[in-house]
Amino acid sequence: MPYLGSEDVVKELKKALCNPHIQADRLRYRNVIQRVIRHMTQGLDMSGVFMEMVKASATVDIVQKKLVYLYMCTYAPLKPDLALLAINTLCKDCSDPNPMVRGLALRSMCSLRMPKLDQWGQAEVLNFLLRYQPRSEEELFDILNLLDSFLKSSSPGVVMGATKLFLILAKKFPHVQTDVLVQVKGPLLAACSSESRELCFAALCHVRQILHSLPGHFSSHYKKFFCSYSEPHYIKLQKVEVLCELVNDENVQQVLEELRGYCTDVSADFSQAAILAIGGIARTYTDQCVQILTELLGLRQEHITTVVVQTFRDLVWLCPQCTEAVCQALPGCEENIQDSEGKQALIWLLGVHGERIPNAPYVLEDFVENVKSEAFPAVKMELLTALLRLFLSRPAECQDMLGRLLYYCIEEEKDMAVRDRGLFYYRLLLSGIDEVKRILCSPKSDPSLGLLEDQAERPVNSWASDFNTLVPVYGKARWATISKCHGVERHGPELPNATSFATAGPLIPEENKESGQELPDSGALTLVPNHQLTAECFEKTWLSLQVAHQQVLPWQGVVHPDTLQMALQVVNIQTIAMSRAGAQPWKAYLSARDDRGCLFLTELLWEPETLQISVKQNEPRTEALNSFVSVLATVIGTIGDLKS
Repeated sequence: MPYLGSEDVVKELKKALCNPHIQADRLRYRNVIQRVIRHMTQGLDMSGVFMEMVKASATVDIVQKKLVYLYMCTYAPLKPDLALLAINTLCKDCSDPNPMVRGLALRSMCSLRMPKLDQWGQAEVLNFLLRYQPRSEEELFDILNLLDSFLKSSSPGVVMGATKLFLILAKKFPHVQTDVLVQVKGPLLAACSSESRELCFAALCHVRQILHSLPGHFSSHYKKFFCSYSEPHYIKLQKVEVLCELVNDENVQQVLEELRGYCTDVSADFSQAAILAIGGIARTYTDQCVQILTELLGLRQEHITTVVVQTFRDLVWLCPQCTEAVCQALPGCEENIQDSEGKQALIWLLGVHGERIPNAPYVLEDFVENVKSEAFPAVKMELLTALLRLFLSRPAECQDMLGRLLYYCIEEEKDMAVRDRGLFYYRLLLSGIDEVKRILCSPKSDPSLGLLEDQAERPVNSWASDFNTLVPVYGKARWATISKCHGVERHGPELPNATSFATAGPLIPEENKESGQELPDSGALTLVPNHQLTAECFEKTWLSLQVAHQQVLPWQGVVHPDTLQMALQVVNIQTIAMSRAGAQPWKAYLSARDDRGCLFLTELLWEPETLQISVKQNEPRTEALNSFVSVLATVIGTIGDLKS
């Protein structure tokens, strides 16, 4: 063969790698790849075939994969734009069922020189490095030293990824974890002021997570969390929550002044959130907060008055020292309360502390006069209790109206709960005043309950694995439900469970290295979208398979086909056929396929008070079947009315 220059060699090899006839011949294809590697080791620039070599990694041939990975790790730093392809390929192979492929992909991932990768690639590599567990303390600190520069990255994704890796690796060194959280304070504050609303909201959620372990960590930067007029509602609410956790002796006056301004915001929801925030701060700084809340009552705005009174109710229960000030502020506020929660709070205060409020009996009398038109049974029951309490301290003023209220509740009221409450109090009065006092004269406050509401500092390790995920945004319980209902694929690797360096083992067990046997099905389920199966194909497949799972659920009410079909579509379950609404028996046939090709065919059979679910699958995968049934049952339970 004549001598070819490097450009001619690249062109020839590129043509060979793209040749479908060569690709179909396993040995010829591998030989071409070996020629690429040989030229690469001889110093020729083979970066021109990067795309073709990445495509060549899609093979079950382990030898070919090793050659391609060697090539990608060599040229990825020189081709940062194309390195994304390498990252994608390696990420995919890290979840391969073959442990040898997973180990090879992970080792290659760790070999990439990250500073040459773009920011997205760096974040992905940091995420996958969570799989690795150092074998010694010395190795651990070597890794942490290498990661230090990534905490100063301009990319929030890289900073968050490096922070999580730090927190996980340094789980036995709390002081190291604290130092890292101090270092990322600046990037997090910058993200909280970002023009990207999504980034700002996620950063605020992570700030609140950090404050669970380091209260006051951002106190010196409290002004960064003041709300801007143009910010959306959900960001304002997060900032108010953060401000409450940052209050201290130095900044309490400034924070309260800021929150006072929010209390008159045009958004009633945000205004009420600010008032509740002041109420939370009042447990520590009572006098300043009660003064602000009292001034807000003077505005005579219904939505403001309602929440202020609710805040007063909670405050006197936890902070009895403010009872006198609250009682002086209450007269007149009943004119501006219309909703159920506000009425209940006011009535409770009048009943428990009515001896300190001159017009308490007369305010309650107005409620008694209008009891027939009261729409909320909870208000009526609160009124009964409050009036009976006040009767014990001011009997002359309350006796007549208490009799009228008891008569109405027992003889005319249609709500059984209110009627039973009235009968109970009537019979209690028959047993004597001493018995009434023994039962109703409970403590008027309990400051110790504040300790139950105050969250103790949580160790960083309790939430480190949730950092840089959607858990801080949704909350752990809600995110678990969302993941289960929607079949969400896990993003990121599972963290090692080993608790010490000494127990850290190899990624690929020795007994599996030679055989390359597949690991058992993990049970993770991802239903593919846009799965389409014709009715004819469904019927043919259904008749050829045996029922793999069948269960009967108790059911009350009727089936709403349109609602059910929309809910199933959300979790990528296709409706093949469905009976019309009201048909008996009612049937539906469903189809779904997971990302490993397993097909799930389902029959729903509804008869009065029962719903039978029958599932068939084309592959005997028990864990996947159980996951599918769980998703299906969750959807049905959500849109239907399953009996417990």
